[in-house]
Parts: sequence; structure tokens; C-alpha cells
Amino acid sequence: MAFDIAVGGTQDGGMTREENKRQRVLVVDDEAPLAQLVASYLEREGFEVLVTGDGHQAIEHAREWKPEVLVLDLGLPGLDGVEVCRRIRTFSDCYVVMLTARTEEVDKLVGLSVGADDYITKPFSPRELMARVRAMLRRPRSSEDSRDTEHVVTVGGLKVDVGAREVYLHGDLVELTRTEFDVLATLASHPRMAFSRRQLIHEVWGDGWVGDDHLVDVHVGHVRRKLGDDPADPMFITTVRGVGYRMGRGE
Repeated sequence: MAFDIAVGGTQDGGMTREENKRQRVLVVDDEAPLAQLVASYLEREGFEVLVTGDGHQAIEHAREWKPEVLVLDLGLPGLDGVEVCRRIRTFSDCYVVMLTARTEEVDKLVGLSVGADDYITKPFSPRELMARVRAMLRRPRSSEDSRDTEHVVTVGGLKVDVGAREVYLHGDLVELTRTEFDVLATLASHPRMAFSRRQLIHEVWGDGWVGDDHLVDVHVGHVRRKLGDDPADPMFITTVRGVGYRMGRGE
């Protein structure tokens, strides 16, 4: 079922009109009542919201409207959420929260493998979703933290430019999603320091995130794949058994 609804941001959430314009959320779900419920919560928080139940329309809206956050149902009819996410990731680095009615771990991993930042399993509390969205938008963007604007870490042929939010491998730019970059930048912020999964959750997803720490492993796996880093003989990200991960070559 396709539908297309624009919901304007209000001032009830204490946000200015200019802030509303910057905080756009695209909700993509073919269950109209659920989509409208999510949109109403977002609207009360002061966001501009656009709702659609069609995957093709979602891609066009993401391209033209340029939302900061995409709330995307995995089980869309026709063009499903996995393919929608895959295509949007070719031109947008917006935060993506995948909604899934499936409980199988493989379905969650598939969503994350194409660039989703987080997932919530249906049924869920709209307030939980709001907390996830707010936590994402609180994450620092380029040059927001003056302490990091000149911070560049080099490990072998890898250069992580925190201020520019760019990663280069042997001089070639490596395309990472926002979350992938944040995971790598966190590890690079203290080279040789072992970060637990919970520490990485705190630094990247924020205190308000509730879920499985396995999410960290998935995103680290994505980063490793894009860097061509072999977990068995790592050059850049080393697994610290029983703890988590650290930046640097394996021993």
C-alpha cells in the first residue's frame, strides 16, 4: 500500500523553525496506522516528518528532501527495506533505523549489512524509537568538537581525519557510513587502548541506547571489510579477547 503524507514540525518540542528545517525524519512503512503513530510522536518532538509506504518513493524523497534520519521498515512490499537502504546509501549518509517484525538474528544483520545504523523489532514503543532518534542526532558531527578538529590519526597506510570525517587508505578515500566512521574514530581516539563493546556503545550510540552489544561487532566487521583488514591477521583493528577492540596491528 502506497501513501505519501507530509507532517510539518511544530513548536511544541521547543525547537525553532530553523532547527525544524535541519531535523528531518523520513518514515517509510506500509502499515499506515503505525507510520502515522510514529510520525505524530516525531512531530510532537519538533521534527519535520514525511511519511510514505512505498520503497521507490522513499528513495526519491531521500534524494530530494535530504532527511537527517530515515525510519525504514524492513518488510516493505515490492522493493523491500533492505534494497531501499542499499540504494539510499549510494547517495546519503543519513542515520537509518530499521524496523523489523522478524526476530531472526539474520534479518537484523542483513539490515545492518546494507548500512542501517540501528534496528528495532516490532512491536516497539514509539518512545523507545524517539530515544534512539534523539541519541543519533546528539552524536557529534564534523567540527562540532573543537578538541577534535585537528585530530588526525595515522596507522600504517590508514589515515583517520576526525575533523574532516574522512578516512584514507594508502591515499584513497574510503567510503564509510556515519556509524562506521564513528566506531573507527572512537577506536582511533586512543590508539592501543582496548575498548569494551559497552564503551563503544556509550561513545557511538549514547547512553540512551538499549539493545544487543552484538551491534558493535557487525559495524566493526563492516569497517574491516572496507579496509581489507583480516581479523585473523589485522593491520588496523585488533580483537581483544574477552574485552572488545583496539586500534593497531595485532601482536
